[in-house]
Amino acid sequence: MNIAVGSDHAGYEGNPPHYKPSIVEHLRELGHNVIDCGTRGPESVDYPDFADKVAEAILQGKAERGVLLCGTGIGVSIAANRHRGIRAAVCATPAMAELAR
Repeated sequence: MNIAVGSDHAGYEGNPPHYKPSIVEHLRELGHNVIDCGTRGPESVDYPDFADKVAEAILQGKAERGVLLCGTGIGVSIAANRHRGIRAAVCATPAMAELAR
């Protein structure tokens, strides 16, 4: 499966291992193709830019699913949901992710 992954700088906060690279690595280990929509470091960026990139990858058929990360997940969810055809939800547990589908 093609999965687009996008994050603001929160995906790189704190001590390693950082969230975003760890998630990308895990998805690849599971055999998925990952489309890295950025960001790629801890420098401050605007989360809507990366939510837009993930949403566009899905809408253009480049990815079947997307994973978005920000400080709370709320901002990227709101930004992604602005795209017609995208339904993003904050998921803190596997059950929440399953129910959001």
